[in-house]
Amino acid sequence: MPSTNNAHSLLRRHHLQRMHSPSRGLSAAMHIAGLASFAYSFNYLVVNPNPINDSYGWHLQYLTIIGLSLATTTFFFALLSDVTLSPRLFVVKNALSVASAPLEVLISILYWTLRAIDPALVLPEWAPRLALSADVTFHALPAMLLVLDLLFFSPPWTISALPAVGLSGVIAFSYWFWVELCYQHNGFYPYPLFEALTTPWRIVLFGGSALVMSLSTYSLQWLYATVNGRPIASGETRARPGDAKRG
Repeated sequence: MPSTNNAHSLLRRHHLQRMHSPSRGLSAAMHIAGLASFAYSFNYLVVNPNPINDSYGWHLQYLTIIGLSLATTTFFFALLSDVTLSPRLFVVKNALSVASAPLEVLISILYWTLRAIDPALVLPEWAPRLALSADVTFHALPAMLLVLDLLFFSPPWTISALPAVGLSGVIAFSYWFWVELCYQHNGFYPYPLFEALTTPWRIVLFGGSALVMSLSTYSLQWLYATVNGRPIASGETRARPGDAKRG
């Protein structure tokens, strides 16, 4: 019957995919755990208010919260695909992952590097200190969970050099535009580092961030190939980003 054939086709995984996804087992459990972690982070912003809560742009002035929102959207579609076994939702989830996973890796690298140099670069003097649990759920767990999802519950990415650099550049400089818009309304930047930099150095910062995000994309592709293997058939048709199951 067609429905049976469709179900079997969906449940076949890509030959370089370590585990079946969508599924109703381990994949769904990880996505539920991820969404619970992300919900904890958003709840932390509400129950621990600071001046950012009442400013233009709310906490979405922070790249951390933008990345967290994108990670939440990615895992929301991932869980829906687990529950419904919908190949279309699985494609959407994997397309979002192409942006959300490298972005979260970038956020983790930037945050922990700057924090190690000087915490005052990423946290204003007037802002309350983050609890360790919140610091980890904001700046470490999203990247870890998205990388795990990529390695074990997703088909391989096939984004090439130019689109990867272009996507990273669009995200980086769109964020700069957004930050400057918020500054016009609020009179302050969300990160003290921005206050300390002149415009040319901000260009260097955002351009460098776009480069690091592009490199993280290729690092994740390399890691995927290391964990799951590489295609060996020279005539094999390449999978498209977000390609669902292939036998």
